[in-house]
Amino acid sequence: MAGAGMLRPIVAILVLAGTAVSVRAQEINDYPTSARAEYVFGCMKANGESRQSIEQCSCSIDVVASIIPYDRYVTAETVLSMAQVRGNLGGQFRSSEQAANALNDLRRAQAEAEVRCF
Repeated sequence: MAGAGMLRPIVAILVLAGTAVSVRAQEINDYPTSARAEYVFGCMKANGESRQSIEQCSCSIDVVASIIPYDRYVTAETVLSMAQVRGNLGGQFRSSEQAANALNDLRRAQAEAEVRCF
């Protein structure tokens, strides 16, 4: 029975370690599935609709997600969308320093993904 008593601290450590890994994975993987799917869909439209492009585009969003947090990604995607609007509203998104920084972050992450995945 002495062996069972010694296992309790080990089990507790393993549970805590597993929880820490799970939390870390959630922090890294904070992109919703729908956002990942949209990215892969758009990437495949640009790179061909093949099995190879699925692998490359899935890899690409994983790299992007590992580099920039989801809220920063949403900001950059919003800037890209709104910058296409004509007039003052679109101009504000095209000329904002915050918008430019968010876009630069996304472009750097995508460039890294290009190197790693394609």
